[in-house]
Amino acid sequence: MSFSVRPIDSKDHGAVNALHHSVGWPNRSEAGWVWLASNPALQETNAPAGWLLEAEDGEPCGFTGNFVQRFHYGDRTIHGATGFSIIVTPLARGHSRKLLAAFAKQRNLFALYTFNANPASSPLYRRHGLVAWPQETHDVKLSWRVDALACAGGRLWREIDRHAPRLTQARHERLLNPRLRDPDALDLPTGVTALTDLADLSRYADFWEALKAEGRLIADRSPAMLRWRLADPDLTLRPLLLAFSRGETIGGYAMVVMSKGNPIEPPMLEILDLVAREDEPRAVPALMQALLANARNLGAAKLRIQMVSPDLLRRLGPLADMARREGGWGHCHVKFDPDTPGVDTWSPTPFDGDYGICLRPVPVTGDERRAA
Repeated sequence: MSFSVRPIDSKDHGAVNALHHSVGWPNRSEAGWVWLASNPALQETNAPAGWLLEAEDGEPCGFTGNFVQRFHYGDRTIHGATGFSIIVTPLARGHSRKLLAAFAKQRNLFALYTFNANPASSPLYRRHGLVAWPQETHDVKLSWRVDALACAGGRLWREIDRHAPRLTQARHERLLNPRLRDPDALDLPTGVTALTDLADLSRYADFWEALKAEGRLIADRSPAMLRWRLADPDLTLRPLLLAFSRGETIGGYAMVVMSKGNPIEPPMLEILDLVAREDEPRAVPALMQALLANARNLGAAKLRIQMVSPDLLRRLGPLADMARREGGWGHCHVKFDPDTPGVDTWSPTPFDGDYGICLRPVPVTGDERRAA
């Protein structure tokens, strides 16, 4: 049987959701797909939102998404893309290479990458010119356990699922924590505050301009881009933003969101972004201490960051030594345009990858969603 690949369009959302459902990954609402297609960076490049693998009779047999982002390096504005949600049905097993080839052949992008490859897909990227990167941390994920009982419950349910999957096939959500939605009860150290003002003229806007002025290659974290990110209609709980300030000047910020990998895992507080000015060494430790102090009261079993750069590892200092090192396989792979300067200054976080659009949201009721 032959298979072909084509860019997706709005008529494919149902088929793509069916493919996600077949592997137990979260679906997007129609509004969510429309929001994802409205990505300003995607529209600037005219890149496809993803590709569909079809059998010769037109049956959808695979998918990979294409999340384009705007980057800044000095006065230059450039774009990069991360592939996400690589799915291939048993009928088309072995043909994921067609999807990856479509992704890897894109032009006019400074980098093509994934920071979220699973152990099965990780070797596939190398065949298409994507190499493990960053060299020191491409296989590192860090987590801090904040609720030992909830973590033990998750391990117990995984064992039950492994030995008696019929007991978990109902997919009833377990280990949901009733304290999950109480962000107003945060206990924050001096200098750390909740960040709510993302106006174009705001202290955060000044922080963003200061980051760009440092001359590093950096993904667009402008107020407008963060407003677009937070407008995702499929978010069940609004991400929490924290800022570290000295006086009126923001020196660093963090973005975290609650996720639940599947119905039998406990919730995790996922660090999507953790960025500080080069002249503010206190920001990252202070923000991390705030997150560690509040993660359990927010209902998380662990605080986790699933993509770590060497620079962030250095900034974390002793806090990184306290973490459990998860991962262990090369989940980060990149193919750089050799003509792009400044790639050695790029210090990505999960924000630069697909985590913000691929993490499974924590299920909530309608009333809880409205209150979030």
